[in-house]
Amino acid sequence: MINKMSNSVKKSFFITVFTLAICGTISAQKAESSSNSKENKEQARVTGLRYITIHVLDLEKSLKLYREIFGFKLSTAEVLHGPGLEGMLVLKLKANDLTIGLSISAPEFLDTIGPVGNTNHNHFMLKVNDIGPIGDKLKEEGYTLENDNYVRDKYTFFVGPNGEIIGLSSWD
Repeated sequence: MINKMSNSVKKSFFITVFTLAICGTISAQKAESSSNSKENKEQARVTGLRYITIHVLDLEKSLKLYREIFGFKLSTAEVLHGPGLEGMLVLKLKANDLTIGLSISAPEFLDTIGPVGNTNHNHFMLKVNDIGPIGDKLKEEGYTLENDNYVRDKYTFFVGPNGEIIGLSSWD
């Protein structure tokens, strides 16, 4: 069955399965952490999934999948401005506490698409309780962070070991 799916559907399917796996892991970690709450409060760690962004190649099919089949509701729509973002439309869809962003680059701005980690790429954003130590550890391990001011700005992106783009955010 998977071989017959289009690449767009395969990507969406993978992201959905990945999200469910992360949510299950986070739930298990919450249960495990209740006995060590004082110790965990002092340790920098991931605390949840903030959102997922998917670069749209086929808007009609994407909306059909996420809205009609999965039941997401349109929350907001925004046109972004700035270097590497100019003219990008981001549709935020919500299902309970999960937000998925569908990003669509304006054709006249395709040549301005920014570096890895920019919102015009497929990525997911993890919530963290203290980005400083986590960012520092990633740099020690040889990862390149998109935003060198991650402590001040409370976010950064990097490419994971499988080519996945991961965002970290300690926004309130």
